[in-house]
Amino acid sequence: MQLYKFVLDGFLTSGSWCMWIILFLFFGGMGLVIERLWYLFVKCGSGSGTFMNGVSKYLKAGEYEKAIKYSSSQNTPLAKGVTAILQNRGRGAKAVQKAVDEIFLTESPKITRFISFIPTLANLATLMGLMGTIYGLMLAFDAIANVPAAQRAQALATGISVAMSSTLWGLIVAVPMLLLHGVVGAKSDGVMQELDEKSTKLINLVEA
Repeated sequence: MQLYKFVLDGFLTSGSWCMWIILFLFFGGMGLVIERLWYLFVKCGSGSGTFMNGVSKYLKAGEYEKAIKYSSSQNTPLAKGVTAILQNRGRGAKAVQKAVDEIFLTESPKITRFISFIPTLANLATLMGLMGTIYGLMLAFDAIANVPAAQRAQALATGISVAMSSTLWGLIVAVPMLLLHGVVGAKSDGVMQELDEKSTKLINLVEA
């Protein structure tokens, strides 16, 4: 509980401006993380095995139109790639590959969108914590130099409190965001690899 007390006390000091900026960075970063987690794990990452099994079932039965209709009903990068392949089957490998490449060009930015901003916000939180630290140390040194002896101890403690609470708060915000950035980045790479792998296998299947 003392950890939270130190952070909350930082919002009550003269360095609260730094604490609030870090809080806004936290909300911004977590908003991006939540949006990416939903898109990559829920929208793109769930049910891909079931989807491919459904497509495979129609293809084995020779029901290409039903396979196209089924894949068109799904709004995921993988489904769009499968739909492009099935719609262009019989036109030659180059035409099919061109259609898949167009899907990659349109879907890749959607898969990787906002991910690069997450570590940027985490680094900004760390730097704002450092700025608060410097500001707190300036208050502490000013207390030593200019504050009357009777008030010096309190002023010095306030300066140190500003320095330490801002540093702590910046790290509390930055560390989880960097960890979540790693999770989101790895998942986005996985979605891209899955799209590439399964599209290639499907091309080989329909063009065989």
